[in-house]
Amino acid sequence: MSVEELNPSEIKKDFPIFGNAVNGKRLVYLDSAATSQKPKQVVDAIVNYYYSFNANIHRGIYKISEQATEEYERSKEKVARFVNAENGKNIIYVRNTTEALNTVALTFGEHNIAKGDHILISDMEHHSNIVPWQLLAKRKSAILDFVPLKDNAFIDIPSYEKLLENNPKIVSLTHVSNVLGTINEIKKLTSMAKKAGSTVVVDGAQSVPHMPVDISDMGCDFFAFSSHKMLGPSGVGVLYGKKELLETTEPLFGGGDMISSVRRSGSEWNEIPWKFEAGTPNIEGAIGLGAAINYLEGIGMQKIRNHEKSLTGYAMEAISRIPGVETYGPAPGMESERGGVISFGLNGVHPHDVSQIFDSEGIAIRAGHHCAMPLVTEVLRKGAVSRMSFYIYNDENDVDAAIAAIKKVKSIFHIS
Repeated sequence: MSVEELNPSEIKKDFPIFGNAVNGKRLVYLDSAATSQKPKQVVDAIVNYYYSFNANIHRGIYKISEQATEEYERSKEKVARFVNAENGKNIIYVRNTTEALNTVALTFGEHNIAKGDHILISDMEHHSNIVPWQLLAKRKSAILDFVPLKDNAFIDIPSYEKLLENNPKIVSLTHVSNVLGTINEIKKLTSMAKKAGSTVVVDGAQSVPHMPVDISDMGCDFFAFSSHKMLGPSGVGVLYGKKELLETTEPLFGGGDMISSVRRSGSEWNEIPWKFEAGTPNIEGAIGLGAAINYLEGIGMQKIRNHEKSLTGYAMEAISRIPGVETYGPAPGMESERGGVISFGLNGVHPHDVSQIFDSEGIAIRAGHHCAMPLVTEVLRKGAVSRMSFYIYNDENDVDAAIAAIKKVKSIFHIS
């Protein structure tokens, strides 16, 4: 598709789910930070694979297998172009961001972390960027450090500089917080870590779908994100790695396609990236991801970022006028440093109750700790928070519906 300006009303026409009613109301989907909806162009690409050239890849020397292989590999080139990676050979397909980060910990981390080494992450990380490093640190008797936050929103740079004096072997940080919406200065943070001799891993699950991302300019060593958060199908994640690291890192899984030869005495690995993709991959998922990238590029990532920034500013300003509502992350007016995510709390009302009332109005939001328990419970000191998150199909009418739902919550619970 091609639009002069991002028009959510027109975009919604590509998403059949928005033709459905929820509790007798139009669907207002404000949970894209968890997973995005899928346009018919992506669904059609997957169906076309099954109907037209369903075959395994890298094996058959017949027409439809060759076509499947070509489309699978073409999707990697699309991914590489989309995030400005060197080329498709730096792109490994896994199931999701979680598996990508675990893969780094279980391969590169397993062979490069020793007793007493430091690993550095931040207090705003998703569990996917905490637990793999906890497990690695435990296995290796290493030390896992957490960078504290400034104003409960931003990585505290002086503390980060101090922790880098420990010369951590690995620094792993989120690009955009899934709870706070904070957009980290990831290029600066990466540069600081590289000067300390660290290998840098970036969790891009919340950035790649929503803004232009340039991995080459960022300078990180590994970068992870998911298809299902960027209009693509579930079950496909992306792990980018620098060529020299991928070539010297042992694979995690063994089996078909990741080998060049197998003998009783041992095996030799395939070239990168295939040595990290054992067995039959999610072929239809890769094709669907390619279609999702086509769709996003047709709109333009800077337009998407501008739209979300404007919509988030509109929502933050409206929420700030409602007494008794607390937001977390960058303050109103700091939308340039916030993605399209707003976590909030209503005094005296549990987020699960808030979510249920929103659902009665046909509005989907998330409630809980958002797979970031240390941030929510130890930094924000909340049992749970509510979260609304925006994407290309949201507009000011959706925000207005959410504001009306907040006021309904206040009315039901008699909050002045």
